[in-house]
Amino acid sequence: MKKLQSKVFWTISIMLTCFLISIFILFHVQNYNHEKTNIEMNLKRIHTNWEREIKKDPASNEESIDNSSFPKREKDDFSKKIFMDSIVYTILLDQNNQIIEVISHNEESEEQDNIIEVATKILTNKKIEETYIGNLYFAKYSYTYQSYGYLTIMDNEATQQKLLSSLKFSTLLLIGLEFIIILVSKIITNWIIKPVEISFEKQKQFIADASHELKTPLAVIMASSDALERDCENEKWLQNIKNETSRMNQLITDLLDLTKLETVNNHKNTYDLKDLSKIIEMQILTFESIAFEEGILLEYDIEENLMFHCEENQMKQLISILLDNAIKHSEKKKPISIKLKKERGEIVLTVTNKGEAISKEDQEKIFERFYRVDKSRNRKENRYGLGLAIAKNIVLNHQGKISASSSNGYTTFRVVLK
Repeated sequence: MKKLQSKVFWTISIMLTCFLISIFILFHVQNYNHEKTNIEMNLKRIHTNWEREIKKDPASNEESIDNSSFPKREKDDFSKKIFMDSIVYTILLDQNNQIIEVISHNEESEEQDNIIEVATKILTNKKIEETYIGNLYFAKYSYTYQSYGYLTIMDNEATQQKLLSSLKFSTLLLIGLEFIIILVSKIITNWIIKPVEISFEKQKQFIADASHELKTPLAVIMASSDALERDCENEKWLQNIKNETSRMNQLITDLLDLTKLETVNNHKNTYDLKDLSKIIEMQILTFESIAFEEGILLEYDIEENLMFHCEENQMKQLISILLDNAIKHSEKKKPISIKLKKERGEIVLTVTNKGEAISKEDQEKIFERFYRVDKSRNRKENRYGLGLAIAKNIVLNHQGKISASSSNGYTTFRVVLK
């Protein structure tokens, strides 16, 4: 349920975030292009005006323009033109591309020496362009250039400040909206998951109720079978009843255990500090006789005095499930290795046996309820695919991880407890 909730939450969050970022990028691209177009239009307008001034003077030369080419009246008239939304300077050039005069088209302008320094830097550039805009977030000036005629420089500082202010404001707005997206995603996730959660809880309650209800008639059937067995000649049929009843009783017990563990898993648990080394070792000793009957040797390496906050009975059940599983699937006369070690601040339990390998696609599924790799074999051995599901829930209840892997004919179950 937690995995489903997490997937739904992240799917909604990522979709809304991508939509928001797309709007953010689109807005800034349009805003940037708008400012760039304004600068291009202003530079073009200045260029057109200067061309008009040159054409007014019949003595002007297309290839060579100097200060005398502009009648003082027209030049003074043009220098008085103010560009309200931009700071603009026109630098007149002689036949040698040297600066003759700096004309400011603004009421408040920078020092002339500073503009001359900027103009000189532009003119000494071997790759000087006719029109240069640059990156408006970084380029301080834009310009248009007419060889041996004039250089018009436009200060981008106001535009730059405008774009940066817009970027800062929208970034802060984006961060604020991201918090709202997280909140909205949580609300929507809870709304979507609620019916599934209710259905899942009903399913667990049904299993628990049905299991409890079935235990009583099964107990009566088993007791009656024992009583009839003493007087009945058809002992074979009674034995079949007892065997099947025993199987059903084990299944119901497993279902009740699993339901209980899944319910506990949804709450924070506090456990007492226990000697895990001793718990594991004692449980291994109880399985030595079972393994011996199957011709299997249990080899164990248990690090002493490993203390861990746990529920003792659940830890016993965990190692019992893993050992029972290893014995059932191990080759005859092959040892089973059990190790309990502390690694990098974590307690690691491994159970390894030699036997039939578990495929990669089955390595995750074997921890699901009722999943069995070999269904016919498990049916004969009264196995229902609940043991490893119970083991997984025990580990999850203790904030740990369990996994299975197969390599070179050996299968290892690994439990990591923090």
